[in-house]
Parts: sequence; structure tokens; C-alpha cells
Amino acid sequence: QVQLVESGGGLVQAGGSLRLSCATSGRSLSSYTMGWFRQAPGEEREFVAAISWTDGRTYYTDSVKGRFTISSDNAKKTVLLQMNSLKPEDTAVYYCAAAPDYYSGSYYHGHYEFWGQGTQVTVSS
Repeated sequence: QVQLVESGGGLVQAGGSLRLSCATSGRSLSSYTMGWFRQAPGEEREFVAAISWTDGRTYYTDSVKGRFTISSDNAKKTVLLQMNSLKPEDTAVYYCAAAPDYYSGSYYHGHYEFWGQGTQVTVSS
């Protein structure tokens, strides 16, 4: 059993920053890729970023490159998403997810096996 718990969401003005955290517990995810997805009202779930526990390789969707940074704290079994220069279009519920490492870098939500409950990020203009 695996549990993923997101935190750190909130309301921020455009240009501001937030840091999301995903705490993992349960069985080991050492051979998994950890990803962040987001979903705005009426929209499909969208890949944001991912990091492999195995080799630390990171992946980003084009719209967040240069603004968001994904990182992992292996000792704390936590994955972070630092979001800078936030824009109103970043407003969404953000989800943490885990996929087997052979799907490393996958943008497809169906490859991700475990999901958190989500945390709301709202960016005001």
C-alpha cells in the first residue's frame, strides 16, 4: 500500500511563488518515477513535471520550464515542486502521482499507479 499526501497549495498573486510537497509512505517507491499533474475545472488532467527516484532525471511540460523545479528528498521520501513566476493559467488542483520507473518521463496519467488527493493552487491576476 502506498499513500501520497500533497500540501503547500494556496492563493497567490501572479508573479508569486509556492512550494508543493508530496509526502510518501507505505511500501518503497525507490523504483518509481514521481510526477506532478494538474487539473483545472472543465479541463483534462495535465502533466506538469516528474522525477525518477532511480537516477534523478527530471521532466517538465513546456509551459512550466524555467519556472517550476521538481526535486526529491530521498531520506524524507518527499517530492517537492517549487513554483515561481506563477501565472493565472497555473490555477488548478495539483496532484502527486507515482509510476513504475519503466514509465520514467511519461506524460500520460494512465501510467501513474498511485495518486494523492490533490491540493488547490489559485493564482490571482
